[in-house]
Amino acid sequence: MIPYMIMAFLFLLAAIFAALEASFSSWHILPWFNGMVWLRIHFITIGVVTQIIFGVTPILTAKYHDLPRPKMRWDIWALLNVGFILLLIGIPLVNKVPIITGGTLIFSATILLFIQLASMRAASGKSGGPKNGRKFYISGLFFLLIGILVGTGFFTGWSGPLGIVGDAGEVHIHANNWGFLSLIFAGLFVDLYETWTKRPLASQRAITPIFWMITLGALALVLSPWLNDKNLAIVGSVLHTSATIWLLVLAIKPLWGDRAAWTPGIAHLLASYFWLFAPLSMAPFVIFGIEGVMPAKALETTTPQALIYGWVLQFGYAIIPYFYQRFFLGDEKAQLGGTWLTFALVNLGSVFLWASILIEPLRSPLHGAAYMLWILSLLPITYDVWQKTKAGMVQAERGVQN
Repeated sequence: MIPYMIMAFLFLLAAIFAALEASFSSWHILPWFNGMVWLRIHFITIGVVTQIIFGVTPILTAKYHDLPRPKMRWDIWALLNVGFILLLIGIPLVNKVPIITGGTLIFSATILLFIQLASMRAASGKSGGPKNGRKFYISGLFFLLIGILVGTGFFTGWSGPLGIVGDAGEVHIHANNWGFLSLIFAGLFVDLYETWTKRPLASQRAITPIFWMITLGALALVLSPWLNDKNLAIVGSVLHTSATIWLLVLAIKPLWGDRAAWTPGIAHLLASYFWLFAPLSMAPFVIFGIEGVMPAKALETTTPQALIYGWVLQFGYAIIPYFYQRFFLGDEKAQLGGTWLTFALVNLGSVFLWASILIEPLRSPLHGAAYMLWILSLLPITYDVWQKTKAGMVQAERGVQN
């Protein structure tokens, strides 16, 4: 777990500099760099969040199946990180060799993690009961494989042979967000909500139908642009949104009326989903190309950024410091991360980005302000993670010396 955390911290620093470049370029202070849009998003998704996911999901799965804590899989870690570094080189240069190699290595790392999680159930001989995020993790990794395959195909001409008749970019985004990240985050709620809040979700029986609704909804949302079928997008949006709202109701109900339970970390987790629903609510304008009421083109190009920073990064503000405290420092009583200041800044940044979509004359200044607010929200989180990293390394050094 520690090697994943070290890489996550390094990519967190890179994400700050990438966001700074976005802010400055919007304000016409710095020129635009080729490939930076992709890099900004993937420093967060592959560089930070996926590092934590790859490190923590085997540990959580082993715990809920009464298995020993799994050993560090250096093969998975190396494949993931070498693959990502090759993509960082290849995509800005639009060079197929490092792109294909990097995509293949990340694909291989995902397959190995998939097999590792699947084998844990067979080894234990027990399902772990309804309170078990394992099926969410495995299903999420399946969608990640689709996202990697299609994403690598952007630069290699695979879209045609894969039978994609619609927008391959939408297939990639839908697989990674509505599939991979949505399912993984739901699995973390299932596994850790009681640890985070000291109370169970409102219903355990609802977990299985929620899993199938998110999975089938994500599948429909992936197949919609793949087959250029708009009806699948409607079905997928209804299933996915309904299941996610259901999960949030199960999480909010036990906290209702207890002001002390509403910590900044819990607020980050729950509020982040508003920025997941925002792009879904705009989906008809993008799918049907409706201009006039909403700027469909601006929505299509900008909402992925709002999604990543408002939902994925904000969810990370809560879980990343928590996992560093729990697994890096061995603190079983670790708390979710974030402060009310980071909560205000990250959500205000999302408000500004959406405003930049809707207010065309002020698009560039608002876009730059959004990224500057996100940078300011990132700094306290990064400092917190840095303090935990230093403390963890000190502990590791003392252990070696002893």
